[in-house]
Amino acid sequence: MHVSPWIDRKEYPFKSHLLELEMGTMHYVDEGEGEPIVMVHGNPTWSFVYRHLIKKLSKNYRCIAMDHIGFGLSDKPGNWSYYPEDHAKNLKALIERLNLKEITLVVQDWGGPIGISYAVSKPENVKRLIILNTWMWPVHGDPHYERFSKFMGGAIGRFLIRRFNFFVRVVMKKAMGDPSKLTAPVHQHYLKALEKAEERRGCWTFPKQILDSGAWLDSLWSQRDKIKDKPALIFWGMKDIAFREKELTRWTSLFRNSTVIRYADAGHFLQEEKGIEMYPLIEDFLKNHG
Repeated sequence: MHVSPWIDRKEYPFKSHLLELEMGTMHYVDEGEGEPIVMVHGNPTWSFVYRHLIKKLSKNYRCIAMDHIGFGLSDKPGNWSYYPEDHAKNLKALIERLNLKEITLVVQDWGGPIGISYAVSKPENVKRLIILNTWMWPVHGDPHYERFSKFMGGAIGRFLIRRFNFFVRVVMKKAMGDPSKLTAPVHQHYLKALEKAEERRGCWTFPKQILDSGAWLDSLWSQRDKIKDKPALIFWGMKDIAFREKELTRWTSLFRNSTVIRYADAGHFLQEEKGIEMYPLIEDFLKNHG
């Protein structure tokens, strides 16, 4: 296991695996056997956010969840781009290194475009999609995203993240439908993973990329027909401050075969608020679309 004394091994009892990449070492978990389920996190989380699903699903499936470079237990180099397009290349490298076939992708937040980048490039190797509060299209002209990206991705936002770990300390709590679900011991696993100011470059790069990666996001959306026939299970926290009913409607209009589960009392980080409740629904979905 990775040597990190702040990790509660009852919460996160998984063996650590490492993938050597050009910019650093990527940490990931690889639990269970069977069809592969690849879980892709966003900002500012890491594979820890999927722990409830990994514990349950790994009894019947092979669960792989990486920590993006700059997050969790992965290296946090000071001289890498941290662009989502480059995170997507790392995901592809992991899938190819592990020789994963007929994948089920689970994506949330920035894990959406990063994960679906693989799905549109290799649609023949993706069997199903499980989508939690995310997007995969450019958002220029939408004041909701313009304001957030310009503030959190600008000089003030970068200062707050670098100096005070603001995204984890404040934004993460605010994004919960029920902040009490993010208990202090659980919250520590996100705070400690980005404990040092110099380790937070990935965290403060993502907000700016909501706008700056518009061309890349547009390229993904332009390829959406490659995944429209995939079985899709969509979980949506209706109290999310980031992704709204508007984004959910776009997803449902894309897929020809989708099931939607709405949680009226949950916010952005459904894995924390509803992970245990989602498990049997995911199990049924996997069996019904075998």
